Amino acid sequence: MKYQIWVATAALLFTGPNASAQPTFGNPSPTAGTATSQKANAAADVAAYKQVEYANRDKKGPALVVIPGLVKSNNATFVQKFGPNNIADYAELELSQANFAVLERSDLGPLMNEIALAYNLGDPDKARQTMQIGKLKTTKWIVKFDILKAEQISEVRQGFDGRAVGGLLNILGGGRGGAAAGTVAGSVQTQDATGVWLIGMRYKIMDATTTEQVAQGYSEEKMEVGATATSVMGVSQSAKGGVGLDTMVQRLVQKSVWEIDSKYK
Repeated sequence: MKYQIWVATAALLFTGPNASAQPTFGNPSPTAGTATSQKANAAADVAAYKQVEYANRDKKGPALVVIPGLVKSNNATFVQKFGPNNIADYAELELSQANFAVLERSDLGPLMNEIALAYNLGDPDKARQTMQIGKLKTTKWIVKFDILKAEQISEVRQGFDGRAVGGLLNILGGGRGGAAAGTVAGSVQTQDATGVWLIGMRYKIMDATTTEQVAQGYSEEKMEVGATATSVMGVSQSAKGGVGLDTMVQRLVQKSVWEIDSKYK
C-alpha cells in the first residue's frame, strides 16, 4: 500500500509541471529556421496580438452591454472583411480584460436586436422596458464602437531597371569586360511599393436607463503595407507585409478601452 502511495505521489511530482505548462506547437514548414523564415517570423511577431495592461484593471467596472456599431467606409475591401459584429467581439474581449462586467451578446439571443434598436433610436421608454429582463436589470452602460474612416490615403512606388545602363556599358565599354559589366548591370531590377491606410474609430457610452450619452472618444491609426523586390544576375529576394486590417481594428479597440478604463471607470 505504501509503495502504491509513493508511486502515485512521484507521478504527480513529475507530471504536474508539464500538465500545467502552456501548450507549444511545432513548425512543419520546410523553410523553418532559414533566413527567410526568420525574417517572416520577426515581422509576424511585431503584428501579433499584445495584451494591454489597463491602468484600472484591479477596479471592477460597471455592468455593460456592447451593441454592434456602424462601419462608415466606402472602401469595398474593408466593408467586405469587417462588420459591426466583428468589432463588437473584439470590444467584449478587451472590456472583459479591463475588468468590466460584460454581458455578452451571445447570451442575449434575439433580445440583442431589440436592445440595439432602442439605443440607436434613442428611445428611453423602449430601453427601460427592455432592461427590466433578467440579467439586464443590473446593466449601467450600453457601449458601441463605430468605424468612421477606413481608407488608403497614399501609395508610393519606385524602382530601378538596369537594362538601359547595361546597354550603355555594352556600347561604351567595349571588349569582354564591357560586355560582362553590361550583362551584370542589365540584370539589376529593384522595386519598392508602400501604401498607407488611415482608420478611425469612435466609441460611445450611453446610460442604460435613459439612452443619454455618457461619454465618447475618437482615435486614428495608420496602417502601412509594403513590398520590396530585388533581382541581380538571376538571384532574387522579395518581401511584403505590414499590419493587417484585423490587427488595426483590434488595436483601435484596445486604445478606446484603455481610455474608457482610465477616464470613466
